[in-house]
Amino acid sequence: MSESSGPAHRPSAVAGPWSVPVLFRERRPRVVVKADLLPAISVLGTLSLLSFPLAFAWSRLAPPERVRIVSADGTQGALELESWHRFDDLAVFGFLTLGLGIVVGVVVWLLRERRGPVVFLAAVLGVALAGALAMLLGVGWANSHYAISSPPALGTVIELAPRLESWWVLLTGPLGVSVAYSLLVTWNGRDDLGRRLG
Repeated sequence: MSESSGPAHRPSAVAGPWSVPVLFRERRPRVVVKADLLPAISVLGTLSLLSFPLAFAWSRLAPPERVRIVSADGTQGALELESWHRFDDLAVFGFLTLGLGIVVGVVVWLLRERRGPVVFLAAVLGVALAGALAMLLGVGWANSHYAISSPPALGTVIELAPRLESWWVLLTGPLGVSVAYSLLVTWNGRDDLGRRLG
């Protein structure tokens, strides 16, 4: 009975044609955190500066809402279809931040030696911060752009400054970064995302 176990039950000592020696197996790259912290902070700070052109572009592109003065005390009466511009203001801001997020996702991906989750998270947070600052700055600049210097006369039509009435629009920028970066990661298909230049 001791001889019943044939050679099929014994482990083969000879390496097969497709086997890889243990000494030459490539180790999976680990996530680099410490070396990417300073570049991530630089990305976050640089992206926050984009809030200024983003706010200025929105304050000039967003349409104002026109209203009519209906009484001597300055009471405003709505004009037909003009209230829709409240949604237009949100849509313009959302498309601007979405486009910014897509561009930032591609540009951050081009930082080949810094590819990875640390710089990616910095890009997402940086675009979110730029959007929040642009929201505050843009409303202020729009109010100054459409400021009324003198009391309007009865029956005149005035333009009210664009408004942003929902903070949910700030999700569009990080969404653009995530979609662009994720598509590039999928297209790359390497374990180290191509960080090594070899």
